[in-house]
Amino acid sequence: MSDVLPLKNGIIYGPVRSRRLGRSLGINLLPPGRKWCTFDCLYCQYGWTPADQDGSEPPGALPSAEDVAGAVEAALRELAVPPAYLTFSGNGEPTLHPDFPGIVEAVLRVRNRFAPEADIALLSNSSRTGEAQVRAAVLKIDRPIMKLDAGNEAMFRSFSRPAPGIDYGRLVSALSEIPGITLQALFAAGPSGNLGEAHIEDWIETVRRVRPREVQIYTISRPVPSRAIAPAPPEALAGIESRLRGVGIAAEVF
Repeated sequence: MSDVLPLKNGIIYGPVRSRRLGRSLGINLLPPGRKWCTFDCLYCQYGWTPADQDGSEPPGALPSAEDVAGAVEAALRELAVPPAYLTFSGNGEPTLHPDFPGIVEAVLRVRNRFAPEADIALLSNSSRTGEAQVRAAVLKIDRPIMKLDAGNEAMFRSFSRPAPGIDYGRLVSALSEIPGITLQALFAAGPSGNLGEAHIEDWIETVRRVRPREVQIYTISRPVPSRAIAPAPPEALAGIESRLRGVGIAAEVF
């Protein structure tokens, strides 16, 4: 547990070199040094979600849209070369910020002025895509990357470990209503992993329902809080990629 990544202590971090996005400037909308998430994934690089959290109340002060826009502008002014992406990520689930739609609008304005060639990306666990205002904001983002590690309700509960009240079926239905999304899925081996054949069949069928632009497949590459999972073998990831391509879905292993 002590080896998991430290939480972000401000709004801006990086630019970092992302396996999936290249050079990316991170934007953290959540309280500094505190995790705030609607999931408690077995593999979270930031460790376990605090037991008293259900996603309804922030565990600390949140930045305003003006704070975020100012921080992004200041960071872009200091960079000799603009990043490829401005990415909403950080200490948990970015869409939990109550003014997420306003922040998206503010960052778009800054991007258009100071780094027009950069794209806006979002790394989300998908838990709030059923909310109309969040969905409308996601539609304005160039590269919404939405998490979907589970192909059925049972795996969703045991692997992603959502907060009470988050319904798997509604989450999948909401994802299917957002065109052009990228799905991101982590596969893990081990007794609590999600590599079982029956589950992978369910997951592929669920992905077909969502109809994403592409799917990014990966496995554990950093310390994780659970000892009941392990990195998936490369051949297992390659097999999942091949099966997705076989049903007409663009996929890539990272």
